[in-house]
Amino acid sequence: MNTPRMPDMRPANPNFSSGPCAKRPGWSPEVLDNAVLGRSHRSKLGKARLQEVLDKSRAVLSLPDDYRIGIVAASDTGAVEMALWSLLGPRGIDVLAWESFGSGWVSDITKQLQLEDVRVLEADYGQLPDLGQVDFSRDVIFTWNGTTSGVRVPNGDWIDADREGLTICDATSAVFAMDLAWDKIDVATYSWQKVMGGEAQHGVIILSPRAVERLESHVPAWPMPKLFRMTSGGKLNEGIFKGSTINTPSMLCVEDALDGLNWGINIGGLKSLIGRSESNLAALARWVENSGAVDFLAEVPETRSCTSVCIKIVAPWFTRLSGDDQGAAAKRIAALLDAEGIAFDIDAYRDAPPGLRIWAGATIETSDLEALSQWIDWALSMTETEFAA
Repeated sequence: MNTPRMPDMRPANPNFSSGPCAKRPGWSPEVLDNAVLGRSHRSKLGKARLQEVLDKSRAVLSLPDDYRIGIVAASDTGAVEMALWSLLGPRGIDVLAWESFGSGWVSDITKQLQLEDVRVLEADYGQLPDLGQVDFSRDVIFTWNGTTSGVRVPNGDWIDADREGLTICDATSAVFAMDLAWDKIDVATYSWQKVMGGEAQHGVIILSPRAVERLESHVPAWPMPKLFRMTSGGKLNEGIFKGSTINTPSMLCVEDALDGLNWGINIGGLKSLIGRSESNLAALARWVENSGAVDFLAEVPETRSCTSVCIKIVAPWFTRLSGDDQGAAAKRIAALLDAEGIAFDIDAYRDAPPGLRIWAGATIETSDLEALSQWIDWALSMTETEFAA
């Protein structure tokens, strides 16, 4: 078999990692020159910069006026854990899990918090649980977009507007790229490192008035680590939502987050950010439709992520391989693209089926995805010569 010819067009930016994700187009370290460094984050200038991030985040997301938004520790994971440890207990719980992170929240709720009245609604990679089975008299925990499966909820229509329990949403690879139904969400969490291309280790938590009411009326049955405490003397610590973080943030990361927000505002705000992500998904969908060798892991088109796009390989030579060989072949494809400087970090998540995971959020240029798809076809052909001989 002849060696496949390399494509002529290369992605201008090979960073397709699903976290931390690509910086915005045109980013350079110089955008951080005005960072408040060597100063206290509680100084007037430091707090002003933190507040500016919160204000601009609120504006871009069009949050309801009575929702709180605050910066917390330990990325999205820390923000989710903060919500789970602080809010759960008074009601039964429905947890939705269709990929790794949802399964992680199940484990934390059942094994760490050891709550007993828990229903787990599960689905395999590529699918969603039956959303019609969710009981909104209970607290409901779910991811809006499954980062490791490429499966998202189609919208917020399945969430009961008259719910009795709280809805706690891990939105980290959805916020700024998908149209979240804020009137249906009581707690949302995310990190800067996803759609806006910010730096890691900082999380954001958003609370509805219903969530605040729960915080002020419920005392958890377990000891609360300092980093998770959102109340003092039975009242919400409003300082968290006004730039007074619980622990010390990196002001360099804050400056980077602010740069991403300013970029998002300058290109047209949330509508444009969503539009860029959806255009990227459409470009990948055109490639998949014409390929015959690849398909989306998400089985239903309406549930396909426009950020963490997960691709399975369906070429006949690949499907004839054993499970271990399929995993090795998928890694070989990613390794070939890495070695050529075409795409970095696009292996499928370690717990997911063998394949590729391509970040297509708003900081990615569609032209780069179009170039990448040609190179994946090349890498598929190269790998076939190695594994199907």
